[in-house]
Amino acid sequence: MLVQFLALIAVAILGVGIGAVATRSGNKKLSTAHKKEADEIMGAAKKEAENLRRQLEIERKETLYKMRVEFDAETKTRKGELDEFDKRLTGREENLEKRLDFITKKEVELGSKGKELEEGVKNIEKKNQELNAVLAEEKQTLQRVSNLTENEARELLLRRIDEDLVQEKATRLRAFEENLKLDEEKKAQDLLALAIQRCAIDHSQESTVSSVQLPSDDMKGRIIGREGRNIRTFEQVTGVDVIIDDTPDAVTISGFDPVRREIARKTLEKLIADGRIHPARIEETHAKIAQEFEKHLIEVGKNAAFDLEMHNLHPELFKLLGRLKYRTSFGQNALIHSMEVAYLMNVLASEMGLNAKIAKRAGLLHDIGKAVDQQQEGTHAMLGAELAKRYGEKDIVINAIAAHHEEEEPQSIYATLAAVADAISASRPGARKETLQTYVNRLQELEAIANSFKGVDRSFAIQAGREVRVLVRPQEASDDECTVLARDIKTKIEAEMDYPGQIKVTVIRETRAVDFAK
Repeated sequence: MLVQFLALIAVAILGVGIGAVATRSGNKKLSTAHKKEADEIMGAAKKEAENLRRQLEIERKETLYKMRVEFDAETKTRKGELDEFDKRLTGREENLEKRLDFITKKEVELGSKGKELEEGVKNIEKKNQELNAVLAEEKQTLQRVSNLTENEARELLLRRIDEDLVQEKATRLRAFEENLKLDEEKKAQDLLALAIQRCAIDHSQESTVSSVQLPSDDMKGRIIGREGRNIRTFEQVTGVDVIIDDTPDAVTISGFDPVRREIARKTLEKLIADGRIHPARIEETHAKIAQEFEKHLIEVGKNAAFDLEMHNLHPELFKLLGRLKYRTSFGQNALIHSMEVAYLMNVLASEMGLNAKIAKRAGLLHDIGKAVDQQQEGTHAMLGAELAKRYGEKDIVINAIAAHHEEEEPQSIYATLAAVADAISASRPGARKETLQTYVNRLQELEAIANSFKGVDRSFAIQAGREVRVLVRPQEASDDECTVLARDIKTKIEAEMDYPGQIKVTVIRETRAVDFAK
């Protein structure tokens, strides 16, 4: 708006200037035509100035009108807000008056109740005085009747309380000990179950004989030699017996020393492959095989120790471990058994927060005495402890070896773990040799015990005799009676049978409904 006003003034001034110039120049230089043109420009400028003035006047009036409307609206809004605020103030004033009336009433009520309380307090004090007098009188009466002073009565009461507390403490201690034993037993069972599940060792049955295959039956005569000199020399040099019977294309080597038997077997195989069999050749071949076999034993021991991540054993212990590969106990391979005990002790020690390396070492060496017990007197546990001590093992390992069959007092938890792991390994199904007849008899005895109870239909001994499953006739035994039957069978098995490990008794009651759609 200001810019347009300034432009209007500029146009007016320009028009006036042009008119003056035109008039002056018209008088002197311009012609009548030029004067007429100047008059037209002046007229146009005046009209334009008048139009601009009118437009500015209109805009001014519109602006004033808008400002008046906005002012009226804002005034109306403010007035509404003031009216609302006034209403709120009026409401608050009314609420304050009501509260003031309520407080005044409460003050009046409290004043009356205060008087009642004062009277009640006075009555209570009076009652307390009366009660104290009665208590004093009763105390004197009790002292007179019981012939006890107050201090004596207090001591008597405290003594009885102490006795009651001691009895209750003993009861709680017994309950705590029983719960602790149950928890310990369960935790021990969990540890053993975990160790067994995480350990997988192949079991192999060993015997005291070895067979050697021959290319033909003619080779038997060459083994015997003229007047039997070859076979006599072989038996003297190797320390085993050679059995030549009617078995086609085979001879049997018999001996209780597995190392000697293995050397003899390799010697005979080498002689058969060479074809030259005579006393001098037998002695030469046996000496060479025996020398190679010593290296083989060391390699076997190193491999076993490597599998268990033990690399700092004495070289002689490697050789002794190798000999365990050819040593058996009740048909169980001694080296495999020792490695299994080491694995079990490793798991148990890890779960119990013990040193797993010491546990594995004690487990691997616990039967090391079996490598020499056929040549030396003494139990394998004590011989093993002597060998471990001789070859620089720690006292804790030596004690675990000596105590795993309770021939010496255990001095650490590792000795107990060795005994436990040894028992687990030995009692596994199939770990120890059992004759077929003994095995069959045990299964038959299990089934006979189960069948002897009333209501039993059939029974089956399974899992190599580690479990017996009993099928009962559903019309003769209820579900509750099946629970009792399982316990009765278990009790009779424990009383009448000898067995390693444990036997699981499972009683099955089944009801079938069968029909045919035709």
